[in-house]
Amino acid sequence: MESSALQGLLDEYAELEEQLADPSVHADQALARKLGRRYAELAPIVKARKELDGARSDLAAAKELAAEDEAFAEEAEELEARIPVLEARLTELLLPRDPYDGSDVVMEIKSGEGGEESALFAGDLLRMYLRYAERHNWKAEVLDATESDLGGYKDVTVSIKGKGGNDAAAEGVWSRLKFEGGVHRVQRVPATESQGRIHTSAAGVLIYPEPEEVEVEIDPNDLRIDVFRSSGPGGQSVNTTDSAVRVTHLPTGIVVSCQNEKSQIQNRARAIQVLQARLQALAEEEAAAKAADARRSQVRTVDRSERVRTYNFPENRISDHRVNYKAYNLDQVLDGELTGVLDALRDADREERLAAQS
Repeated sequence: MESSALQGLLDEYAELEEQLADPSVHADQALARKLGRRYAELAPIVKARKELDGARSDLAAAKELAAEDEAFAEEAEELEARIPVLEARLTELLLPRDPYDGSDVVMEIKSGEGGEESALFAGDLLRMYLRYAERHNWKAEVLDATESDLGGYKDVTVSIKGKGGNDAAAEGVWSRLKFEGGVHRVQRVPATESQGRIHTSAAGVLIYPEPEEVEVEIDPNDLRIDVFRSSGPGGQSVNTTDSAVRVTHLPTGIVVSCQNEKSQIQNRARAIQVLQARLQALAEEEAAAKAADARRSQVRTVDRSERVRTYNFPENRISDHRVNYKAYNLDQVLDGELTGVLDALRDADREERLAAQS
């Protein structure tokens, strides 16, 4: 007998299938995209249930025929071993899903303790994420950046968007990068070190799901908007006019700057979009705190003692301290090969959710 929750999802999938077959639905692209993503989310559950039902049916038939043919007895044993695997897979798929797993992201990287070395490391992290995005055919765009004297970054904000389409619902940018928030610590001989001593410094990563549509209402009276002249990379084409925009949300003190676009109107719209993402993340954090939710939170201070990950250059080692992950391919990781550590974080999160469910 199916659980009511599972049956509800199966019914929803059938209803979505009918809606998406209706040409009038596709006249509203936003609605069609929303329905399509939900349909894609439910497809693996429906597939797993069909496979499980098929295996159970085949097992019953094999047992019935085993009395006449020993070959069916062997098949029955194989099916009996396979069914628990399919049941576990379906149980995993029915776990509560992060509603933002299909979302694009806004990422901020900030230098912290370590001065110029920390800013150079922030630049290394930026290049690492840009290379990872490139490997996945994602679109990455630097929205705002404050460079350091030696070519690193004191602060940089980047938007990372997935390929789009319904498949993004299953594994979007947020689903892969959501655990990157926190303090990232580096151990190496800095370019600024003349005596070859290994230093430890840190940079902070903040990451937010970027809402596709406006989900946070912002009162225009709560905003202070300043304009200034663009400068630095990407600003050369517009640095003769005051096209850069700085938006301050007065109730929270959140400040967002954007100078990447060529017009003040575009920069203003982009900055407000980033502000919406940050306010949404802030609201969710407050709700989680009130509910005493123990889910990982991102570190807001860049103190190297509060690290989530360490990048050790002398040993070519990367260590994620939340899941006891360790590998000796730091050079590859910094070139965008993040699959190993991201998979370890995803698997640990899945195990936690399975344990909580049971």
